[in-house]
Amino acid sequence: MSMHSIIEAGPKQSFITSYLDALALVERLHRLLLDVIKDEFERLGILEINAVQALLLFNIGDNEVTAGELKTRGYYQGSNVSYNLKKLVEMGYMHHQRSEIDRRSVRVRLTDKGREIHKVVSELFERHADGLIGKNVIDVEGIDDISASLRRIERYWTDQIRYIY
Repeated sequence: MSMHSIIEAGPKQSFITSYLDALALVERLHRLLLDVIKDEFERLGILEINAVQALLLFNIGDNEVTAGELKTRGYYQGSNVSYNLKKLVEMGYMHHQRSEIDRRSVRVRLTDKGREIHKVVSELFERHADGLIGKNVIDVEGIDDISASLRRIERYWTDQIRYIY
């Protein structure tokens, strides 16, 4: 092995280690976010829905969408969307209506009950934003840098799925 390949292996291995650390952190942060939402709902005595369902209601907001649109936007994967939408309709958090054009497609939107959950999650995130800024954990520039970096990774991964297979 030449000296040149030893030098190249170091920075590459360092990048791989950092990349794997970042992936693990993103995964932990997502699970922690769900725990934070669950904790807030338990504190408020809202035990009927889970954190994934609450996040789904938050992400739908004032929109009227199909399960497919939620998947395309990248919020949710696979059958979990359909299952959770069905449960939320059954519990009265969402309205559903079959599309007049494509009878296979069902459009959903929040009920007043669903909008209340949206408000709870929105207020939780507002408190987090105030705390992060107030305690100097991160500023606007820092969060914008993180978001820009994550979007670049998202585009790279999306390209890998579209063009490799």
